[in-house]
Formats: sequence, structure tokens, C-alpha cells
Amino acid sequence: MFDFSGRRIMVTGGSRGLGRAIAAAFLRSGAAVSICARNSSTLANAHEELGQLGKLHAAVCDLSDAAAIAPYVEAAADALGGIDVLVNNATAYGRADDETGWHVAFNVDLMSIVRVNRAALPWLQLSQPQGVIVNIGSIAGTRPSVKAPAYGAIKAAIMHYTASQAGLLIKLGVRVNAIAPGAVTAPGHYWERRRENNDPAYLEVCEKIPAGRPAEPDEIADAVLFMASPAARWVVGQTLIVDGGQTLFGG
Repeated sequence: MFDFSGRRIMVTGGSRGLGRAIAAAFLRSGAAVSICARNSSTLANAHEELGQLGKLHAAVCDLSDAAAIAPYVEAAADALGGIDVLVNNATAYGRADDETGWHVAFNVDLMSIVRVNRAALPWLQLSQPQGVIVNIGSIAGTRPSVKAPAYGAIKAAIMHYTASQAGLLIKLGVRVNAIAPGAVTAPGHYWERRRENNDPAYLEVCEKIPAGRPAEPDEIADAVLFMASPAARWVVGQTLIVDGGQTLFGG
């Protein structure tokens, strides 16, 4: 649906699940793409398969390590010849209400976005006609959660940060928005693992979605491409909920 020929895209957490689908969608649309992940074997597998779709750069980067982020961003910009679109997709799925859960959710889901945005900004400002940042959040950030308080709170923070950064960076020629998916089934994704394990929670969430099923990863990726495209050029600081109606009735 979109033509990203000549555009340079960076997708964090792009070796599996939703990130991999987003990277594949951009590659199919003609873009050059860089992905990163902390697991070298998973990244190598993604590099081999996604590399068949177009120009792909892949590098190991542990986004919980603040010192590792700037070198990866610089390497991606060097490999691609610049950065036009940044998709912050990485998540640690920190759900537990304990020190570990809060730490990983804060450090990976939120602070990696802050750090990657800062590192990529000089290249995004050079993009013509406009640099774009798309942060991947979750509908978990739109309501309270007793099952995943850390995850939900951090996703809510991403929505707030997206709006704040949008107001600042649009003056510098960079447009910032977010996508908040509902339940998604993709290899390695939270709900896919529950489906494979016959977890009753999977059936419960399906019952709460009017469409009767979680999203396919391509359905979320298409929304990301829209937000990154000129078709969304007047959308600034928004979080687009893409959930098949899951939140309509409190699902």
C-alpha cells in the first residue's frame, strides 16, 4: 500500500515477532532497513530470511545497556546512508510487580526509546521532507492492570512521552507518533506463547475481541507503515490504537 523506496528505516527489536513483521513490511515496500536484537542467533536467522526481501543491516545490541545504543545507531546510519524513520519496538515484557519487573520495563521499554531517539535525532533531522519516529506501545497503557502493573504503567508513560516529544521535535522537522496494539499472535510474542501452551487466558482474550481473534502481525505493521508515510504527515503526537475493537467493551 505504501512506497518507501529510497527511505532508510531502523527497527529496534526487529529479529522476531512484531518487530520482524514491521521490518519485513518496510523491506517489501522498497525501504532499506536496519534491525537490532540482543540474541545473536535469532538475529542471524532474521538476517538470513529478511535479507532476501531487500537491503538489510542487522547488529547485536542489548538495549538495556545504555552505552551500546549510540554505537548501534551510528552503525545503522552508516550502513543505510542515514535514517529517515525510526521504529522503537523493543520490549522486555516486564510484567511482575517486583524490582525485576519494574526495572526491565523501565530500562528497556521506556529508556531505550529515550536513548535511541536522542542518538538518532541528528540523522532524522536531515531526512527530507521529514524524519519520523513511531513508538510501539500497547493498549495496556490505556487502563489499570493488576496482572501486569509494571508493563501497563510503562506503556502509559510511552504515550505521554510520545506526545511530549512530538511537540518538541516537530519544530525540528521530526514527526513523532505511537501505535498501541492489542493482543497479537506472532512467533515469540506473548499471546502466541499462551496459545501454544493452551493457556485459558488466550481463549479469554479472544472472547473479549469483537473480531474473535488476536491480530496478525502484518495488521499491526500496516498501521506502522501508515504512521511513517506521507499519508500521516499531519498526524502529530498521537497514539493510534490498533486492536480489532478489543478496548471497545473493556477487553
